[in-house]
Amino acid sequence: MGLSADALRHGIDSVAALEPRVAAAVARAGYPEPRISARGATTLMRTIVGQQISFKAADSVWAKFGQIVGDTRDMEHIAALPIETLRSAGLSGQKAGYVQSLASHVASGALNFDALPADDDEAVAALVAVKGIGRWSAEIYLLFAEGRGDIWPAGDLAVQIELGRILGLDARPTEKRTRELVEGWRPHRGALAVFMWHHYKTPVI
Repeated sequence: MGLSADALRHGIDSVAALEPRVAAAVARAGYPEPRISARGATTLMRTIVGQQISFKAADSVWAKFGQIVGDTRDMEHIAALPIETLRSAGLSGQKAGYVQSLASHVASGALNFDALPADDDEAVAALVAVKGIGRWSAEIYLLFAEGRGDIWPAGDLAVQIELGRILGLDARPTEKRTRELVEGWRPHRGALAVFMWHHYKTPVI
């Protein structure tokens, strides 16, 4: 249940009303399409599998992973599988450990995707408690699977690049600066993040 087209448009327009340079970027690039992922552990597990490899490679590994483990929603089953079984799907030893960590957290009840904290920072903290889940992965999940409207993944390279380009900065802002620059655009930063990725793929004329 990520941000709908209407929610994206409302959020982006709200920021554009405050910042003419964002308004100009919207006029140039148009509005992004919604990015919506399924809610639950399987989506986050898919993110782990795809870390640091191409989309095509990730799709291939995920397909093989599904063949080997069976139901990718059955966290108890996945948690009980030997690391070597997980590695046979094409996962590195490290990623296999991350997958098992996530499955174990869910199977034990330590992490409940149906009851993540309403506070965004607390929700991020709950997700990064899982081995292999960093802040970026947690924020991407909360934005695309839960549709949290004020998530701002300031550590994302494309977000940093496009914010700098849109605001006319001389250099790409640091993660800290990327957070500072948009503080006044709460609670619409999630829609703005989706727009940044959209603008990143759009030639700047």
